[in-house]
Amino acid sequence: MEPLSPEGVLVSNQKISHPLLEKKKVELHLKREDLIHPEISGNKFRKLKYNLLRAKELKYDTLLTFGGAYSNHIAATAYAGKVNKMQTIGVIRGEEIAERWSDNPTLSAAHQQGMKFKFVSRTDYRKKESTAFINKLKMEFGEFYVVPEGGTNNLAVRGCEEILTPKDAEFDIICCSVGTGGTLAGIINSATPSQQVIGFPALKGHFLKKDICKFVENGNWKLCEDYHFGGYARVDESLISFINEMYQNTGIPLDPVYTGKMIFGVLDLVAGDFFDPGIKILAIHTGGLQGIAGINLYLKSKNLPIIDI
Repeated sequence: MEPLSPEGVLVSNQKISHPLLEKKKVELHLKREDLIHPEISGNKFRKLKYNLLRAKELKYDTLLTFGGAYSNHIAATAYAGKVNKMQTIGVIRGEEIAERWSDNPTLSAAHQQGMKFKFVSRTDYRKKESTAFINKLKMEFGEFYVVPEGGTNNLAVRGCEEILTPKDAEFDIICCSVGTGGTLAGIINSATPSQQVIGFPALKGHFLKKDICKFVENGNWKLCEDYHFGGYARVDESLISFINEMYQNTGIPLDPVYTGKMIFGVLDLVAGDFFDPGIKILAIHTGGLQGIAGINLYLKSKNLPIIDI
């Protein structure tokens, strides 16, 4: 269990220097979860940690999980399985990808780590949590330990509860991007009663609040749904320009699906005086940098500027 040891890891908080922050007298720090591990970074490390331990305890030698063609979770699970000497199976949304998966940076990297793929239609993919669908997969692949799409379950939330440390109690606001909600749930559970937690969904829709409430009891949180840029993995030139400028000015790489949108949103809220002067904000970098290669392929196909980090 070398890369996911139960002893945990130490992650530094990096203060962000920006003229807007100085003008508004707001302090912003970024927790560099992206630096946990070169392949299993950010919240994927946290979510997989206890799931891998449980799989080992139950004597499973195969992990099966679900995701899209550019999923950070698929890439991280493939690598984690390899280093833990476990077979991995990725059930991938979209049958059309089956003929050209080798051109996809995420799937190609996962395959190099030994992951097998099962490409299914979007209709079948929506059945992924049903007993009948899982049993059909077991008939094809044998027994396996199921890691949910995005990695979110009780064990994943437990891992994400370790993101915040006692030292982080000095911050007034905790901000984090939101995919399936497991990371935010862990942060909500470990935040102090005086801290406000704000989630920035990367997807359109209002279903996330219900999903997050399955794992939390505290009420010191809310979702800011104005910075998804049109939906999951949707980007525009303003976001790309922002990510490139942030890297040039701070040396911090941001991904365009999650953390880039969240930091864009935080600074936009600062500009609009959403936060009082003197407020200290801690934003969580959830990793996801492997997805940049895939986004850049899309941007090049549209003759748009690419992420240059």
